[in-house]
Amino acid sequence: MTDQHEQIDQLRMELRRGVIVLAVLSQLENARYGYSLIQQLTEKGFAIEEGTLYPLLRRLEKQGLLESEWEISEARPRKYYRISAAGREVLKLLRDEWLETIEVMRRMMQGDSDG
Repeated sequence: MTDQHEQIDQLRMELRRGVIVLAVLSQLENARYGYSLIQQLTEKGFAIEEGTLYPLLRRLEKQGLLESEWEISEARPRKYYRISAAGREVLKLLRDEWLETIEVMRRMMQGDSDG
């Protein structure tokens, strides 16, 4: 891979890092365990690795944005995560900020001088 390709890959990763919390919170209205969340995000075009997702889930839970519950009735225990009331508030704020950012960037990229 050329230096330019590596640089572009790094820049893409920086863009994704900025919206990963928004992506994860937006998919946890219904309880999901980690692997099913990875599958759902991937199906929607936002691939994420286990090594990125699981620490993020633990951090969001510690911050009070997610709630979790162990399901032990199946052969393999699974920890299910769901967005909390505080998480819903944060999601709304982040979503509004993201939509505004998209609009600002759209105007800038199109050369609109009104914004």
